[in-house]
This record gives sequence, C-alpha cells and structure tokens, in this order.
Amino acid sequence: MHPQTLRQYDRLGLVEAARTPGGGRRYSARDVTRLREIQRLSQDEGVNLAGIKRIMDLEREVQAIRAEAQAVVEELQRARRQLAELRALAGPFGRSTDIVLWRGEQG
Repeated sequence: MHPQTLRQYDRLGLVEAARTPGGGRRYSARDVTRLREIQRLSQDEGVNLAGIKRIMDLEREVQAIRAEAQAVVEELQRARRQLAELRALAGPFGRSTDIVLWRGEQG
C-alpha cells in the first residue's frame, strides 16, 4: 500500500498505527488485516472511504453489543442455576400450591 494511502486511512481513523520514537508508523497483525479489508471494500466492492468508515464503526458497535448480550446471557444462566438450587433446597413443601382445609381435632 502506498504510504500516502496509509496516512489518509490514519487521518480518517480507519486504522491507528503505533508510532516509533522517530514517528514512523508500525502496524500490528490486526491492523494489517483491517487494511486488507479496507482495500477489499474499496477495490472489489467499490465502497468509498466514508462508507468504509461507517462499516467499520458499525462493526465495532455490533461487537460491543454482542459482548454486552453475552454478559446478560451469562448472568441469566447464573440466576437460573441459583433458582434451581433454591428450589432443590425448598423440597416438596416449597413446590406445593395445594390448599388444605384443617378443621382441628374432631371429637
């Protein structure tokens, strides 16, 4: 990729390269994967840079929502396990909803 293209992507926030002490850009493996995806969207799919930025932003939002949903699911599973444990502790009396009429001693 041309250095000017990389600078433009950096300015737009599409990638955030680490910097060397001398100011040079260093890209991680994740950055390289992202750059390849940007190039694919641009060249193969014909998406402009504003569209690519929006796609990348939406992908980040989806990842955040998935992580949040996973946390909620895990909390629900913990609550269900706790409820099952409480029901087991309650024994047969805790599960009965029958109404019994008691008349005291007959005599």
